[in-house]
Amino acid sequence: MTTTADLPVLPALVVGQVHHTRHRPVRHAFTHRHYQWLVDLDAMPRLPRPLRALATFRGEDHLSGNPGIAALKANVLRVLERDGIETRDVHRVVMLANARVLGYTFDPMSAFWCFADDGSLRAVLVEVHNTYGGRHAYVVHPDASGRADTAKEFYVSPFNDVEGEYVIRFHLEPTRVGVAIRLLVGAEPLVTASVTGAPEPATSSAVVRTALRHPLMTQRVSGLIRVHGIWLWLRRLPVRPRPTTSLESVR
Repeated sequence: MTTTADLPVLPALVVGQVHHTRHRPVRHAFTHRHYQWLVDLDAMPRLPRPLRALATFRGEDHLSGNPGIAALKANVLRVLERDGIETRDVHRVVMLANARVLGYTFDPMSAFWCFADDGSLRAVLVEVHNTYGGRHAYVVHPDASGRADTAKEFYVSPFNDVEGEYVIRFHLEPTRVGVAIRLLVGAEPLVTASVTGAPEPATSSAVVRTALRHPLMTQRVSGLIRVHGIWLWLRRLPVRPRPTTSLESVR
């Protein structure tokens, strides 16, 4: 079971890969270089002024509720309480997410590990965004191996209905951080996606080096999602109707 003893030095850059596979009816897979930030919501990074264009954080990029980065932890706890989880002893919340690059961000998936005073993991909040401006929060309880299940409740891809079950695997270790999600429909995998990487302390030099190796990360994420969507559309994969926006969307 993950505890605060498993955390790498924070804030950290998690540099690695994003992988995605659609298993049916059209098989399509890709892997791209990728990085995200791993941060403590009570000790958010603040880069020197010349580097802030490479990474800034806004509370409004996640969940709904009060604006501002100072309110983000309270917004996370509100979602946990909505799901019936006692939060009075939740001491630490660690977020895996994209920062804003040149003022822009897009986060297909961000994760919030919520730790109690004794260092044990109380729950993980997984927030999913789609390209239509919607977002949805899932609260899950990973087992000792980091595995959790939850029903799909949110329209993400225009090629998938809102049906099925997510099987999620979390890794939060000093040398490995990642989230892998498999969507099962009819007990068979439809889509699998994962982000994984090695954390390193987010020093100024590391931020510059990572930004040069992975330029315009958030812009690339948004653009590549659309490129792969066009590829599937050209292969006549049917587009599913989009339902009403999730209650968690405030955009």
